[in-house]
Amino acid sequence: MANQTRQLCELLSADGCNVKVIQTNEPYAISWVSGIKGVRALVRLAPYVWKLWKFIGKGHVVHIMANSGWSWHLFSAPAIWVSAMRRVPVIVNYHGGEAGNFFHKSFKWIEPTMRRATKVVVPSGFLHQVFQEYSLQSEIIPNFINLDRFLVPSGRELKGESYRLIVCRNLEEIYGIDTVIKAFSIIVKVLPNARLYIAGEGPERQDLINLAADLNVSENVDFLGSLTVDEMAGLYKSADLMLNGSRVDNMPNALLEAMASALPTVTTKAGGIPFMVEDGVTAELVDVDDWQAMARAALSLLQNDEKYRLMSQQCLQDVAMYTWSTVSPSWINAYKEVSGSISVN
Repeated sequence: MANQTRQLCELLSADGCNVKVIQTNEPYAISWVSGIKGVRALVRLAPYVWKLWKFIGKGHVVHIMANSGWSWHLFSAPAIWVSAMRRVPVIVNYHGGEAGNFFHKSFKWIEPTMRRATKVVVPSGFLHQVFQEYSLQSEIIPNFINLDRFLVPSGRELKGESYRLIVCRNLEEIYGIDTVIKAFSIIVKVLPNARLYIAGEGPERQDLINLAADLNVSENVDFLGSLTVDEMAGLYKSADLMLNGSRVDNMPNALLEAMASALPTVTTKAGGIPFMVEDGVTAELVDVDDWQAMARAALSLLQNDEKYRLMSQQCLQDVAMYTWSTVSPSWINAYKEVSGSISVN
């Protein structure tokens, strides 16, 4: 969601829109507060709401990047209510892959705020279905990808026996990095020169390092930490295969970036993933937590040159529907619809 926000601001600005970003994660005024759960959220909330009040009244449209859980209650809900008080139309752009569980547990608190939105936009058919179940209208506008940064226009062919596999997700339980490492422990027995590069940071890092050691694959696994956007683009271009072990997901940018890089992927079927890739065509899909199936699917690609080449080419073809030139008219129309006063060069 942070990547989508950054890219959306850049591309809207380039198209002539005046964009003001109000961050929910600005540095704490008092540094030691960052270590105290609960208190740190409240300390961050007051200046955030003040900025909402100050800047929303100057805008034509408020575009809220919304998620599930406490993020909704602490950041999305205040923005919606301030927008209502300032009489500025608001688009709730909901990205939370855990929306089903979140709505089930908290809908009586969510609904009054959600119905204050002028329009609700979701990036996938998966979330559209969730919203329909709760009688909430939503419009699908997919996530987008900057092809200029990631494109590998000629597609790919397998290079040889020294295979580079990558993971590009935060090191959190919901992204199933442990599933990937377990799958890799099977892969490396067949392809001993394979290496796994894990790009991202998060609270599971040490547990994942320990898991790699327990499975005797530490020498073949590299934890790269957080990478810059350009470093990420380079990682995709250097790789032979991406593995994604999500347990909960919506429309992950990592899959779009892999597709733009013509990089075949083996991924779980979590959440909205089956809505964005086709099994056996633009990715290999496996059940959540099934690392044996993930390993088999990865090996079937890495040991079949023709299958690999065809999937690489299809990724390039299908990613065209997620480019800014394809997606931007939908966003401009949404802004015009809710505001009636947007002009874009």
